[in-house]
Amino acid sequence: MSIVAIIRSGERSTQARLAAEALRQAAQKHGQGIAIEIDGHPALAAEQLTGARQVLLVDSPEDGRFGQLPVRRATLDQVLADPAAQLSAAASDPALKIVAITGCPTGIAHTFMAAEGLTQAAKALGHAIRVETQGSVGAQSALTADEIAAADLVVIAADTQVQLDRFQGKRLFKSGTKAAIGDGKALLRRAIAEAQPWGGANKAASPAKTAAPEKSKDGPYRHLMTGVSFMLPFVTAGGILIALAFALGGIYAFDDAHKGTLAWSLFQIGAKSAFALMVPILAGYIAYSVADRPGIAPGMVGGMLAASLGSGFLGGIVAGFIAGYGTRELNRRIQLGQHLDGLKPVLILPVLGSLLTGLLMIYVVGQPVAALLSALTDALKGMQGSSALALGALLGAMMAFDMGGPVNKAAYAFATGLIASQVYTPMAAVMAAGMTPPLGLALATRLFSDRFTVDEQEAGKAAGVLGLAFISEGAIPFAARDPLRVIPALMTGSALAGAISMTMGVELKVPHGGVFVLPIPNAVEHLLSYLVALAAGTAVTALMLRLLKKPAAPA
Repeated sequence: MSIVAIIRSGERSTQARLAAEALRQAAQKHGQGIAIEIDGHPALAAEQLTGARQVLLVDSPEDGRFGQLPVRRATLDQVLADPAAQLSAAASDPALKIVAITGCPTGIAHTFMAAEGLTQAAKALGHAIRVETQGSVGAQSALTADEIAAADLVVIAADTQVQLDRFQGKRLFKSGTKAAIGDGKALLRRAIAEAQPWGGANKAASPAKTAAPEKSKDGPYRHLMTGVSFMLPFVTAGGILIALAFALGGIYAFDDAHKGTLAWSLFQIGAKSAFALMVPILAGYIAYSVADRPGIAPGMVGGMLAASLGSGFLGGIVAGFIAGYGTRELNRRIQLGQHLDGLKPVLILPVLGSLLTGLLMIYVVGQPVAALLSALTDALKGMQGSSALALGALLGAMMAFDMGGPVNKAAYAFATGLIASQVYTPMAAVMAAGMTPPLGLALATRLFSDRFTVDEQEAGKAAGVLGLAFISEGAIPFAARDPLRVIPALMTGSALAGAISMTMGVELKVPHGGVFVLPIPNAVEHLLSYLVALAAGTAVTALMLRLLKKPAAPA
């Protein structure tokens, strides 16, 4: 069997049967096998689908039976006008085998939204696809060596660095998650047309094509987000363990008087270990993103020096970029020949890269950056009244502007980095502002349902759950449909939530988790004020949506 056709007749049962007969005759004439189902009759057997090469949907939606089979669509009128052409197109379309990887800095929403976008796009275009998601718990549905070997095309839709060694020699195309979420079909078409062979582990030598709209993310933004994504688990683990230590032993749990107690031990694990690794991990994986594995050692050495010199996360960022670009340049310039090149990644590059990064950090960069961080820390700790309100409003508006995009991530990275310097107020403002957009939309779809379609009202329920978990991306579908009205409403509510949080001096020691981390003792300072900020931002978001959005058209 080569083709199966699924026809949905609607009110055109006669035309559907004529189309089915026309397809059968065209298939017989060209020596092709075909099985046809009209409105579920006769139902296709499992072996017919298993043996099919292509599915032709005629005015029919997908129903989940086709798995990874390539799908082509046509209308009844197209089939009746030229059945041979539709059958020929279905049989001759090159059904590619595509493997893909998606990933984002936090590894939560954008990772899986991009995967869904690519999967649906591949089905619509008639290609088979397998997607590996590099999310918050690591790689899921990992691609096997056999799948990679059989693939015609590799698509990387990620905002962080992805290890590409296993795709050597394959046609590869790189993009960010935004392209896969916004228009997966357009991304796949570009990938098919423009992908080029991947030259191996050395990214600089590879001609693999990158999507033009995402080029900016191949530079400092992507490298910074890679470092942040690896740093986040350390911040989360450290923050929660420190909070638990204070809950059990009070605010002096770290004192030698408590040595040996559970509270003291938790503090050692959280503050002296997890938090101590934050800056080295940040710097190491920024360097890794720039220079691949040879950059990790110089980056982490630079990060340790940044921490010891007091330059904190700002110094770690600088150290990561120095190590990454320095090591990459050394790798380009040092040519030892085929027999000695194996020494570069394990001996020459780690030593020279660490030496370069370390000397620059000690003699050039460390002290000025430490002074800058100290001034920033003092300013933030001393913020009161209008200055705190302005910063909170700015951070809040940034969180709602693109909900997981570059502006949102810039505010989030700024707040997360400050946790290493024991400045916790921006983190509280950022998380409240990030929860507000989906929560406000969920509330608005309940209170002002006339402003939303039936589908949006149902999506509001899911948005509410995502908002509780601090996943701002739950608001993206609403913003995409009506950006000029929805985004200003979301920014207004988030700015208010951030401003109230900062003005009230709310502190948050954990960079993620939403309402689920709020019950942890000492994770949040001034919890009641925080809940007020969150409630106010949610309510204002809903009211702004009521004012700005027009009534939805009747179904």
